Amino acid sequence: MKNLIFVLCCLSVLPCHAEGLPDLGDVSQAELSPQQEREIGEQSMVEIRADKSYLDDSEINDYLNQVGYQLVANSNEPGQEFNFFALNDNTINAFALPGGFIGVNSGLILTTQSESELASVLSHEIAHVTQHHLARMVSGQKIDTLASMAAIAVAILAARSNPDAAQAAIIGVQAGSIQRQLNFTRTHEQEADRIGLATLQKAGFDTRAMPAFFERMQKATRLQEGNMPSYLRTHPITSERIADIANRVQQLPYHLVADNLNYHLVRAKLNALQKSPQERVTFFKGALGEQKFGNQIAQRYGLALALLRSGQAELAAQEFAPLQKQVSQNPIIATLAGQIRRADKTDKKLTEFYRTATQNFPQHRALFYDYAELLLQDKRFEDALKLLNEQILTHPDDPSLYELQARTFMALGRPQQEHHALAYAYVLQGNLYGAIDQLELAKRMGKDFYELSAIESELKQFREVAAAHKKNKKQ
Repeated sequence: MKNLIFVLCCLSVLPCHAEGLPDLGDVSQAELSPQQEREIGEQSMVEIRADKSYLDDSEINDYLNQVGYQLVANSNEPGQEFNFFALNDNTINAFALPGGFIGVNSGLILTTQSESELASVLSHEIAHVTQHHLARMVSGQKIDTLASMAAIAVAILAARSNPDAAQAAIIGVQAGSIQRQLNFTRTHEQEADRIGLATLQKAGFDTRAMPAFFERMQKATRLQEGNMPSYLRTHPITSERIADIANRVQQLPYHLVADNLNYHLVRAKLNALQKSPQERVTFFKGALGEQKFGNQIAQRYGLALALLRSGQAELAAQEFAPLQKQVSQNPIIATLAGQIRRADKTDKKLTEFYRTATQNFPQHRALFYDYAELLLQDKRFEDALKLLNEQILTHPDDPSLYELQARTFMALGRPQQEHHALAYAYVLQGNLYGAIDQLELAKRMGKDFYELSAIESELKQFREVAAAHKKNKKQ
């Protein structure tokens, strides 16, 4: 099983080195290194992943990463590592953490009216990272550990979204003064606009989308009378900024860009996950009936998904049938097709369907989750284990794969490996102490000498990290 040194680096308050975990000293006295920035971001993500708003949906997050990396490849730091993820939060907001972690609220994705508008927000956030804006502000504080910096980074994000939460979010520091010091300056925002716009153009998106989105956000401020969208708190949009972007766009060649179908499908999926399934069924039926707004393929996809969620599998299949004729090669459509077919207990060709679908879309994790579930259901445990081992080699930081692997080991009567796999899942979800408990259980059930040796080594490392966390909290 793959060693989780990289996970320990994510959780540790100190950087991982081959010869131990040396003290960094006062990291605020100098510019943060790229490694330190990444560690601050990783530690911040431990808290974010543990939050109930974190949207653990591989289709949505994979799509954000596809768009994000299209932009990153055309940024001024194409070699920078990034991770894009969604939060199930209706407020309109997006944010960047040091080290390349960029979060997007579902409310913002649903508010955008084109893929280029979404890309314009991501390109702006990418520029904040590549210009090291937040990292420079965090490093300017009198803080002596990376863990404390990470805590402040997360707290600032919470404070910007909900200023009243600042005092509770930041423990042991002057929340108000930190908040004021870490707000992005006008210069930061203008620089992120300028660099983000250049990235947007190079990546082949519609540059007009950036001023269009900002104008709509500014208009929303006037209409909502004080109930300002969170995005405007994190990134104050002035008329001067909009005018500057608009002037720059006018100097660029006009470039009409069609939306990728996955943009519409992801928005439909987010919409289908809102409120109750029956409410969403009514919504999508109305949208399809009026045919006045939205992408009709995506609306039908949303209706089929909402029907499936509401337990109406036969109706979902009926609504989905014409969709398959329209769209033959799309991984999100294929995933829903498989889920609808799985609801039909009499389908004799389901295994063949998943074998073909995973071959056609080898990077689409949602299909592999469902395929593994099917193999477990059919008691084909060795086949499931082989499939999951291959996927873990490709996606070693995916906790869902380890959870499925643990279930497979349990079915095979291999408790040591079951608890070992769960330890990997827990640590990737930020549950360090749960991971230690699972390793303890795996150790007590040890039979395989080589795996027992790995477990003991990991236990030692995990306990060192836990002790460092405990010590840091007392400071």
